[in-house]
Amino acid sequence: MDQTKKIAVIGGGSWATAIVKMLCENLDTVYWYMRSDYAIEHIKRNDHNPNYLSSVEFKTKQLHLSSDINEIVSLADLCILAVPSAFVFTELKSLTVSLKDKIIFSAIKGIVPETGLIVGEHFHEHYNIDFKNIGVLTGPCHAEEVALERLSYLTIACADEEKAKFLAKCIESDYIKCKISDDIIGTEYAAMLKNIYAISAGIAHGLGYGDNFQSVLMSNAIREMKRFIKKVHKMKRNINDSAYLGDLLVTG
Repeated sequence: MDQTKKIAVIGGGSWATAIVKMLCENLDTVYWYMRSDYAIEHIKRNDHNPNYLSSVEFKTKQLHLSSDINEIVSLADLCILAVPSAFVFTELKSLTVSLKDKIIFSAIKGIVPETGLIVGEHFHEHYNIDFKNIGVLTGPCHAEEVALERLSYLTIACADEEKAKFLAKCIESDYIKCKISDDIIGTEYAAMLKNIYAISAGIAHGLGYGDNFQSVLMSNAIREMKRFIKKVHKMKRNINDSAYLGDLLVTG
C-alpha cells in the first residue's frame, strides 16, 4: 500500500484528540476537522485542545486544521471518523466531496440513529463504499491514558489486511501497540454492545451491588455478546480477544 497516503481525523472530542496525538508521533502532517473555529484558533495559539485532553501539547506545524469538512476530506486519502454516533448523519450532511475513493475507518462506538446501522454498514449502504475500504479502530483504550502515554493496545480491523497494517504503522509508538483483525462487523458491534453492558454495570453500582455481582454481570455480558455477534455476522473469532472482552472490561 502507498505509504504516502494522507490521513484525516474527523471530530474534535477526546478520542479524536487522542488519535491525532498518536498519528503525530509518526506523520509529518495530520489533517484535522473540527467544527469549532474557537477550538481551532485556541490550538493554533496555545498548542492544545481547550475542551478535551488539554494536557496534550501539539506541534501545530504538524496539523492542518479546518472547520470545513469538505476541505479536509478532499485532501485526505484515509479518513478516521471520531464523532459521536448520534451526530454522524448531521455532520456529513454538508459533505459535497465524494467518499467513493476514500478509505474510511470508524473510531465510533455506537449506531447511526437515522439508519439503525453501525458506522461501517452505514457507509457501505448509503455511500456505496466497498467493505475493503472500510475499517474499524477500536480498543480497549481510554483517551486519557493515551494522553498520559500509558501502554495501550488497539485493534485495527479491515477486510483488506494491508490497509489495517498501514494504519497500525501510522499509530504505533512506544506506548501504543496494535493488533490486526479482519472482523470489521464483529469488532464494531462489540464496541457498541459493551457500552450497553457498561451502563448496566453503572446502574448496578448505583444500586449498591458490589464486585461479586459485577463479575457475574460481566461474565454473562461477554457470553451474550458472543451469541449476538455470531448471529449478525458468523465467522471464526475469539471472543476473549482484546477487541471484545478487553474493550468490555475497560469500559465496564
